[in-house]
Amino acid sequence: MKHNVYFEGNVQSLSLNTEHGEATIGVITPGKYTFSTATEERMVITSGDLNVKLPGENWKMVQTNQEFVINANMSFEVEASQDVAYICYYSA
Repeated sequence: MKHNVYFEGNVQSLSLNTEHGEATIGVITPGKYTFSTATEERMVITSGDLNVKLPGENWKMVQTNQEFVINANMSFEVEASQDVAYICYYSA
């Protein structure tokens, strides 16, 4: 298991292998962050609401039990107003 720490500890996750492949489970604390992808990622919000700006799109609110997909080699922005929990699945 690998512990990932980003943005001075404001975003943290643990990696795991699932029936869907490699994934991380994490928490985003309040703030605005920019992430980059190496592979396609499917991010499922498990608690809270996350404002998301995907490339070429407007900001949209992603709520608990909703998900979004970001292509490989892209950057995207997120903004959280409260703690947000997620699981992120990575394409092989």
